Amino acid sequence: QVQLVESGGGLVQAGGSLRLSCAASGRTFSSYTMGWFRQAPGKEREFVAASSRSGGNSYYADSVKGRFTLSRDNAKNTVYLQMNSLKPEDTAVYYCAASSFCPPIRSPTDIGSWGQGTQVTVSS
Repeated sequence: QVQLVESGGGLVQAGGSLRLSCAASGRTFSSYTMGWFRQAPGKEREFVAASSRSGGNSYYADSVKGRFTLSRDNAKNTVYLQMNSLKPEDTAVYYCAASSFCPPIRSPTDIGSWGQGTQVTVSS
């Protein structure tokens, strides 16, 4: 299994931007499909974005398409989520995720390793 540590969450006004980072341990980072999920209070954990192993292809939930960009740096064992034009409905705990399945990994049941989560709060 891979160990994941997120950073970069915080409080931002609507329309603002945040960049989340996820650092992974281990020497097999490039063998994992990497993604981000989020969970708002009282709601199910939902898919946000995923990246192929090489980073050449990315997949997004319709709710974030055009606003969020996922990227990965296999040399640094890190995956990023750039979030622009944030909305109050983006408020949630964001989780980095690693999967041995091919992308897209839209279900939490596809995930083998989770980070601890980072809070993102968007005020109106």
